[in-house]
Formats: sequence, C-alpha cells, structure tokens
Amino acid sequence: MDEGRRRYMSFSASDILEFAMRIEENGANFYRYAVQITKDEEAKGIFARLADEELVHQKTFGRIFAAMEKAAPPESYAGEYGAYLRNYVDNTVIFTKEALDRELAGVKDTLSALDFALRREQDSILYYHEIKQVVPAGEHAAVDRVIEEERRHFGILSEIKKRFQK
Repeated sequence: MDEGRRRYMSFSASDILEFAMRIEENGANFYRYAVQITKDEEAKGIFARLADEELVHQKTFGRIFAAMEKAAPPESYAGEYGAYLRNYVDNTVIFTKEALDRELAGVKDTLSALDFALRREQDSILYYHEIKQVVPAGEHAAVDRVIEEERRHFGILSEIKKRFQK
C-alpha cells in the first residue's frame, strides 16, 4: 500500500469529505485572488465564474457529508478536531502550505495564475478519484459530476492559456 493511501486510511470517510470541502474553499479563494491580479477582462470573468463553481462543488461535498454518519472524536475543546482537519488539508493534502505559499508568491500575472490553477485542478481530479473509494456508492455519481466539472475547468483554463501564450 502506498504512503498516501496509508495516510488517508487513518481518516474516516467523513474526514476525507471535509478535506474535499476545504480543497474547494481554497480553490474559490485562489480564483478570487486571480481576479484581482489579472488585467485581462476575459480572464477576470473566467476566474470569477470558476470561484463560484468551486463553491458549488463545496456544497455538493457538504451535502454528501451531511448525510454521512460521523464519529465524534475526542476533543480538548470544541472545534479542535475540525481545526486539525482544516490545518491537515492546508498543509498536507495535495500541497503543503509552504509549497502553496512558494507557488503563490510566483503568481503575479494572468499566465502564472493559469499555470497554478491548472496544477490545482489536476490535483483535485486525482484526489476526487481517490475519495470515491470511501464515499457511499450512492454518492459516486455526485463525485463523478464534480470530477467532470473539474475536468471542464481544466479545459477552460487550458484554452485561455493557449491564447495568452500567442
């Protein structure tokens, strides 16, 4: 069993869905940032739309999460485990916070924002394929829809990047 899979097996299915919700939240935040740094109006519109779509994905995972049975972990204070999961996602899942900060420091224009977004969309697609193993079979179609939308995002970003490279 590979290291990544072993790491996820220590979390419940509901934890992994919380990761997915956080990934989508982080994606929406990035796209809002990209709107601010790009000077191209078309790119601004695309980034704004993608931010909105990431929030829709977050709600999709939230709906699946709400319907799942959850084990209440022991906590020293209310919200401790939730904070731990958010930090885990922000620092470990898909990218570490340090790596993300380094990459974001290089995002200064539309082309670098597109490159960053393309990598994150690819990472998300791979992660969501993996989480299908832990979500109920009845929710696979919902996860597949999110995967298809992430692929569509990748395609949109790829097309706009081609125009910027000309």
